[in-house]
Amino acid sequence: QGKILEKTGLCSQITFGRYVRQGWKLGVDPKLFIQDLQFNKVPVRVYQPKATSDRRRRGIIFFHGGGWVFGSLDTYEKVCRYISRESESVVVSVQYRLAPEHKYPAAYEDCLNATIHFMKNMEHYGGDPANVIVCGDSAGGNLAAAVSQTLAGRSDLPKLRAQILIYPGLQALDFNLPSYHQNRGVPLLFRERAAFFALQYLNGHALHMQEVLEGSHIPPDMRLKYRKWVSPDNIPEKFKVRGVKPLRPTDFIAEVYETVKRFCEPNLCPLLAEDAIVHQLPESFILTCEYDVLRDDGLLYKKRLEDNGVRVTWYHLEDGFHGVISLYDYCGFSFPAGKRGLDSIVNFLKSL
Repeated sequence: QGKILEKTGLCSQITFGRYVRQGWKLGVDPKLFIQDLQFNKVPVRVYQPKATSDRRRRGIIFFHGGGWVFGSLDTYEKVCRYISRESESVVVSVQYRLAPEHKYPAAYEDCLNATIHFMKNMEHYGGDPANVIVCGDSAGGNLAAAVSQTLAGRSDLPKLRAQILIYPGLQALDFNLPSYHQNRGVPLLFRERAAFFALQYLNGHALHMQEVLEGSHIPPDMRLKYRKWVSPDNIPEKFKVRGVKPLRPTDFIAEVYETVKRFCEPNLCPLLAEDAIVHQLPESFILTCEYDVLRDDGLLYKKRLEDNGVRVTWYHLEDGFHGVISLYDYCGFSFPAGKRGLDSIVNFLKSL
């Protein structure tokens, strides 16, 4: 529908997408104090349990999904309320700037600045500065991973307690991994849309999307360099049984690389961070879905973390699809897989 409206000149497909994903204003929650604030000039929504606690609460800073293009505080209101209530945590949802109006690294910078502000002011919200968790789904998982890597080497702040990455997108070098082909036409995220969103975030447009999908945007020497981290060889065989025949990358096109070379920056593609950074990362929770083009991004990062001695809790939804968590209690119903996924996140939080 968005494409039709764009072709007729009524509105862009992104504008239409934002409209249908905007969410609804909810009423008062009897168990939570909820307030809209700004952290370092970044809009946030803070959720605090009303029940008294005999100790300082854990703090969760949440980055919403939506391909860096869609999503808002209202879109993820029910998810954040659920996590705050069920885990008895202070939750801060971040309204970072969206692409294509605000290109990379705007979203990353907003998330980083809001996180640092939260860590420095945790006590104002009854939180424990030594128990801060970054959390995000999809593009938000990408931002959580990037923020976690940036803070790993900081000596002026407490170490993050954990990171929670919900079907994160973590690389843009290879859109031909097994999951991209197995699930290329599975809602809510098609293979072409994954490349479209990454390019919108990077450049503010989706030119050269076909070349990126075909793999001609990365020089052969760089592809070889990163093959130790981004390769079907690192994905367990049981995830390849659905008859995958990955395409071979087409010939390298230097002009395309010049427009997308920042895809090789870890703040944009955290899977490419050096081992020296990865081994400093906090305890991690990774949720993946079988029917998701981004499944293999999560599996590859899981392996990288484990190879570097980071403790990882992995939860895989065999019947899950991309975006299933964000559909919790959507229009009065929930997908069972999404509810199980949310509860697995809450259980992980309670275990910390």
